[in-house]
Amino acid sequence: MVMRRREFITIIGAAAVWPLTARAQQQAMPLIGFLGSLSPAAVAGPLTAFRQALKEIGYEEGKTVAIEYRWAEGRYERLPELAADLVRRQAAAIVTVGGDPPALAAKAATSTIPIVFMVGRNPVKFGLVTSLNRPGGNATGVNLFIGETEAKRIDLLRQLVPTATTLVVLMNPKTADAETQLSEMQAAGRALQQRIEIVNASNELEIDMAFTTLAQRKISGLLVGADPFFNNRREQITSLAAHHAIPALYPLRDFADSGGLISYGTSLADAYRQVAIYVGRILKGEKPGELPVVQPTKFELVINLKTAKALGLEIPQKLLALADEVIE
Repeated sequence: MVMRRREFITIIGAAAVWPLTARAQQQAMPLIGFLGSLSPAAVAGPLTAFRQALKEIGYEEGKTVAIEYRWAEGRYERLPELAADLVRRQAAAIVTVGGDPPALAAKAATSTIPIVFMVGRNPVKFGLVTSLNRPGGNATGVNLFIGETEAKRIDLLRQLVPTATTLVVLMNPKTADAETQLSEMQAAGRALQQRIEIVNASNELEIDMAFTTLAQRKISGLLVGADPFFNNRREQITSLAAHHAIPALYPLRDFADSGGLISYGTSLADAYRQVAIYVGRILKGEKPGELPVVQPTKFELVINLKTAKALGLEIPQKLLALADEVIE
């Protein structure tokens, strides 16, 4: 077959233009920056819910939207540089998960790029927003209401171990809002006339040492504080609680799924879905400062009966009736 010169030039021209067109399409795809304080494995389930929610509103990863992930792997000191990198990449929006530190790092890195955060406590106190109903500025997101549930968690643990005179709280003293957590827990204890003691742990070895101490003291009731680091170490914590036969109540259902006795708190999957919805609305032109901070109304009570039987603990019928899910 003989190819005419004009046909040859047309083919060569098309081949030259195609990479440029592909690059232009890639550049036109909005970029979401995703900043987390933990590792992707620690939030695998909720992260799937985030991606699915994005897809349902028209933003499928790799097809209609690009996502750049930055994980601090528990090293909070890395967050400022990771946030700055997402700013340099000109993300259309930045998502922050894993507590207050990523949100604060993103807020410090940019005053113009929209930020959709997920935090455990009132973001007004940390200066992330000016108010919950009209956040103002460039940030909005989800407040997991962890501080507001401390009294409820203490009450649930007392129902579980009514003979306990002292309840112990495992806390991470190095978390960004450690002082706030401590004051909220102590205030909740005073309101319920319940004696509260604090045991600190901020790394794997200290977690092991804390449980050894609790076992030696024959502690009959433990509250695990809400902290991203503890969530990342949930397998270690639930295994130690089982090994030392310590009844423990956890802040997230992930712990109960990992063998923890009982959990009470907000659904992380629902929170991640809401973050995705807000990201979608922002990409479509809405301003973060006009989107109210979401405050969940549904809290999950999950009881692991397999663990209760292993501990020789009988769960009161009242608690079983209140449970959203019982793992058997």
